[in-house]
Amino acid sequence: MFNDIKDDDKYQWTNHVKEKMAYYRLSPSLVKRVIRFPKRKETGVAPKTVAVMFPRITTSRAKGKEGKKTEEIWVMYQETKSEKKKSKNKLEKYIETAQPKKRIISAWRYPGMSPVGKPIPIPDEILQELESLID
Repeated sequence: MFNDIKDDDKYQWTNHVKEKMAYYRLSPSLVKRVIRFPKRKETGVAPKTVAVMFPRITTSRAKGKEGKKTEEIWVMYQETKSEKKKSKNKLEKYIETAQPKKRIISAWRYPGMSPVGKPIPIPDEILQELESLID
């Protein structure tokens, strides 16, 4: 399911985020929604990145375990420069696309509510993978 996610004119998906989406059971539409309508925006840990968050409250209906569970869905992305594409006219001029692409780097679930204004709560295993990607 996650290997068939294709880049388009707005989003570029890294292999890392595809793996994390499968691990945390996050759909591409949910990740895009978090990017488009974040409740909170922070500076990402990787250079020139942004981390956005959307809170979710789910209710458990399992036998004997009724209650609400609070979690946050976090997405880290990087704005890329707008690409230049050839137009179809005979002069072969270059035109810039209207919006830069968003390179989606990582996504994860954070249990509970993270403190506002503090560093983004990134699980240790994701932080180690991101640091190895940057080096």
